[in-house]
Amino acid sequence: MMGLWNKLSSLYAWPEKQKERTKKMLLSQNIAVEDLGGEVQAIPISALQGTNVDLLTEAILAQAELMHLSADPGGLVEGTIVESSFDVHRGKLATALIQRGTLKKGAVIVAGQAWAKVRAMFDASRTPLQQAPPSTPVEILGWKELPSAGDLLLQVETERRANEVMRVREARASREKQIQSLPEIEAKQREHEAQYKPKLQEKRRLGRKKAPRIKGLQREKEIREDSGEPRLNILIKGDVDGSVEALLDVFDTYTSALCRLDIVHYGVGQVSESDVELANMFKAIIYTFNTTLHTNAKSSAEDLAVTVKQFNVIYKLVDDIKQEINARLPHTFAEEVLGEANVLQMFLITDGKKKIPVAGCRCTKGVLKRNALYKLVRRGEVLFEGKLDSMKHLKEEVSSIKKEVECGLMLDDHGVEFQAGDTLVCFEKFKVPQVTDWKPPGF
Repeated sequence: MMGLWNKLSSLYAWPEKQKERTKKMLLSQNIAVEDLGGEVQAIPISALQGTNVDLLTEAILAQAELMHLSADPGGLVEGTIVESSFDVHRGKLATALIQRGTLKKGAVIVAGQAWAKVRAMFDASRTPLQQAPPSTPVEILGWKELPSAGDLLLQVETERRANEVMRVREARASREKQIQSLPEIEAKQREHEAQYKPKLQEKRRLGRKKAPRIKGLQREKEIREDSGEPRLNILIKGDVDGSVEALLDVFDTYTSALCRLDIVHYGVGQVSESDVELANMFKAIIYTFNTTLHTNAKSSAEDLAVTVKQFNVIYKLVDDIKQEINARLPHTFAEEVLGEANVLQMFLITDGKKKIPVAGCRCTKGVLKRNALYKLVRRGEVLFEGKLDSMKHLKEEVSSIKKEVECGLMLDDHGVEFQAGDTLVCFEKFKVPQVTDWKPPGF
């Protein structure tokens, strides 16, 4: 270990008591500098001015010699990623410290969940390098994805081997993520059971299990009829009756009027060919929970283009159904106000035998655009909503009016008259996706 005191100019300005206090603070962490009889070198430097950097280099070399540090320049490369970044001109870059072997152009390396075929290397001054021996900090170009700081860098024989390593590491990361999310999933499951177990027991006592099947048969004609409203038809298959029952309880909470959710069929066991044919008839998505497809059913689903989605976590299944519902909802329109104008007076212009009202205005907020939409507001009431026929400034037709500029505005409805004090609001409409309002308790 070595100690490094930066900001040398400030350090020399410190009182002696402050220096001693700092040494004692280090000692409290079991770091004894040489001044206190320890073995840790403490080198004061100024990184900004470059002062004593040569002393630091000598100290590092001396420490390395005392520790008998060495590295083999041959064999496959090992190193550590120090940092990574994206350069607009050069692309994905990662800085690494080579600790074993000699890195050369064309080498294939892996680090974390990223790999690269080295296209170019640079030193700290961005000078191109042909090779980087041990103890060399080097900037590497050629990454498919950026590694993370601290990742171990390893050289592999081929690109194929690099891809194999990536697949293994991605699978391992996925498993670790599932393990990490397990406590959260279990907590949600406990919450769900606490809320719905009493209801489930009551439904079972009343013979609930047979009721949905009868109801489903009675609704067949209704489901077949296409009313044009958003609708999602689903078919549920689970590993055991309890799993299917739990899913049905979740779907019982669906009361949204935005999109109809119909369960055309549900059951226990593998997905069969008849399940696929039924789903195709009703244009339904098949959802499986902890179960699989029969071989013939898989072929049938591919032939009929029936979507089959498999899950083993109930929360992910419900989230996917929400996404399917959202995809079926029509977009709604939102408004963005661009500007406002205050009507100063109304004057009439003659067009043939007609008198057409024009609003003499001053833009008070934002900007007015000729091709945007407008609202005429009087004492909080909207009297008109539509487009302009004309926008003029000093008798010239213009495409926009800035704040504090006066103008004349003619609406495309020539029957609308203005009063001093009216407000003309300039706005645009744009589409926004809808999101389902279904929020099952515990999800």
